[in-house]
Amino acid sequence: MSADVVIAGGGPNGLMLACELSLAGVRPVVLERLPERTGENRANGLVGQVVRLLERRGLYERLSGSKEPPQPAPGYVFGALPLDLSMLEDNPLYLLGVPQPRIEEVLEERAVELGVEIRRGHEITGLSQQDDAVTVEVMGPAGAYRMDARYLVGADGGGSLTRKLAGIGFPGVTKDSTVSRTVHATVPDSMLDPATGGLNVPGHGHIPPFIHHRTERGLFVYAPFPGRTPLVATTEWPQDPPGDERPLSLDEMRDSVRRVLDADVPLGEPDGEGPFLRRTLLGGNTRIADRYRERRILLVGDAAHVHSAIGGPGLNLGLQDAVNLGWKLGAEIRGWAPLGLLDSYETERRPASERVVMHTQSQSALITPGAEITALRRLFTELLADRRNVQHIADMMAGADIRYEMGAGDAHPLIGRWTPDLLLDTGAAPVRLAGLTGEARPLLLDLTEQGSLAEEASGWRDRVDVVTARLHEPVTTRPHDSAASVTALLLRPDCYVAWASASPRPGPDDRDTLRTALSRWFGASLAA
Repeated sequence: MSADVVIAGGGPNGLMLACELSLAGVRPVVLERLPERTGENRANGLVGQVVRLLERRGLYERLSGSKEPPQPAPGYVFGALPLDLSMLEDNPLYLLGVPQPRIEEVLEERAVELGVEIRRGHEITGLSQQDDAVTVEVMGPAGAYRMDARYLVGADGGGSLTRKLAGIGFPGVTKDSTVSRTVHATVPDSMLDPATGGLNVPGHGHIPPFIHHRTERGLFVYAPFPGRTPLVATTEWPQDPPGDERPLSLDEMRDSVRRVLDADVPLGEPDGEGPFLRRTLLGGNTRIADRYRERRILLVGDAAHVHSAIGGPGLNLGLQDAVNLGWKLGAEIRGWAPLGLLDSYETERRPASERVVMHTQSQSALITPGAEITALRRLFTELLADRRNVQHIADMMAGADIRYEMGAGDAHPLIGRWTPDLLLDTGAAPVRLAGLTGEARPLLLDLTEQGSLAEEASGWRDRVDVVTARLHEPVTTRPHDSAASVTALLLRPDCYVAWASASPRPGPDDRDTLRTALSRWFGASLAA
């Protein structure tokens, strides 16, 4: 075999998958058609559970530049309506304002450290499948060649050639009825509000920074990212959308701002490079692949699903796809995967993509012009005064409401959920859970009084790490999960709980269910 896995696409999702596969002990090769990173900024940061996920892989500090752990955001927006997250006891919404080029740079650096081969300027042109392999036809700088791999993963975006060559359908709806314009440009100092960082626009009023500011005519965004020229964006719903034949100009952008705000914002060209003008036709490109797997070909990220970018859910969804798939595909290639493990990738991740489609379509409806939408927004404003509704929406946007079916019933409220942040006493200084998950291995945390569960995992010692510790502080669960303590946790590599116990001294039943969970997710015991 030329490689264990060929990954088509060297964007964030493909690079994250390559890192996860390498940690799982397999050899991926990334084929990226672009000869070098473009620097095009398709996202301005990360939103949701992915921020904590990256910390658990040791990547948060590289991206944030801070040694401090991530903290939840005090506020956010849903459909250009403010979300007061400070009212939540358990705020799941984390933000990391790092542009996508930097995210790709860090992920590529990590992939290279792990020994991943990245071939730039290499594009898949064809493929064929056999019972035990995929043959990939590639065009590279030196000409055409072929590669054999155990599996091929398409991480090549919404227009995925991998998906098309595999014959996987991509049903959904595309409507080019919306025009989005984005520039990096300066605004007059006289309009800057030093208290909020937003704008005071004569004839219109105050515009807070970093949010979708809706009017009856469209949307306006002012985003003064630190160390960068401010981003200014508009969204309109014209009767006759312009084409992309002519490039966007600052004059056209000024006209668009005037239409949306009914006021002038004199935009100027920035110092240095710029103004980075971009016009995009939007309006609802919403599609989900009819299957995520065709024999030995799988899809991740935008190759599997596309949706509106409102609320910034794309990388949260795609990077978690990659982490969910990575350890499962690695287990399949290493030979210890239990029956059906690889198929659970789609079973678990398709509902997550459907949920993102649902809430982005809802947000897209809430920002459109019209008196009836304004009335709907008034109703939503009332609903968002209730903490329970804010919690529901924050969980949904973060992806924190996911609960996978683990086959362990409802014996413990943490089973199937993302593992909470834990502070553990292991005999030395307290250790945060993120310090134990960087190698992406299954993990049994034995927090019992006697530390007696380690022996139950001895048959999986080649796959499962065991840490005996004490909780430095109690684990709290939400009221609707019931108040439950935890004395042992079995974590999958993606940090979801496969099994948990609240028994200080686990009895035979607890031990039986632990062994069942070990077999279900991590294959047969060495003693079997």
